Amino acid sequence: MDIYIIDKTESVINKYLAEMRDVNVQKDRMRFRRNIERIGELMAYEVSKTLSYSPKTVTTPLGDARVSLPSDDIVVGTILRAGLPMHAGVLNVFDDAENCFASAYRAYNDNHEVEVHLGYASTPDLDGKVLILADPMLATGISMVQTINQLMKYGRPRHVHILSIIGARPGVEYVRKNLTGIEASLWVASVDPVLNADAYIVPGLGDAGDLAFGVKN
Repeated sequence: MDIYIIDKTESVINKYLAEMRDVNVQKDRMRFRRNIERIGELMAYEVSKTLSYSPKTVTTPLGDARVSLPSDDIVVGTILRAGLPMHAGVLNVFDDAENCFASAYRAYNDNHEVEVHLGYASTPDLDGKVLILADPMLATGISMVQTINQLMKYGRPRHVHILSIIGARPGVEYVRKNLTGIEASLWVASVDPVLNADAYIVPGLGDAGDLAFGVKN
């Protein structure tokens, strides 16, 4: 698996990421969602550099121009609910892509260990396509691996690109070790060192779903 950590190279993504982390700026829910969306757009642009392209001829009012256009069949997916703004950002770039959605939520067992429960999935045939799966936070990595394994029931993609804004080092390692048997790349805007006792990323930014859409019961 190829792993790309975006903030190793200075870019405007760092500005949006800083605002997402800032407890004062986080109070602006609309701005928080917009920053997720913008980072999704910029990460999608980075992914676009790895795709397959074919030459095409485009007729202008004055003649013909040769351009290279993406030739992959792309499916943009996300894990509900925190991933919705990032999905929108990726879809702004790959605006003719098909889409898939999956739901996953965490719970704690009697030993206060994290368990992931999967539910709803809606997806087109994935066989031979490029799947771009966006989820802002990669904490333990368990939900990402289980979601991808679930989606494999709907066809085997040629390549899977996982996009996360903040990842924890343990989660990055979990995905690297446990997502096997498929060509995949992991793109993370920034990697934080640890998880706390509740499996939240530290320093992280808190609960991305709550910050984007409001506190859930």
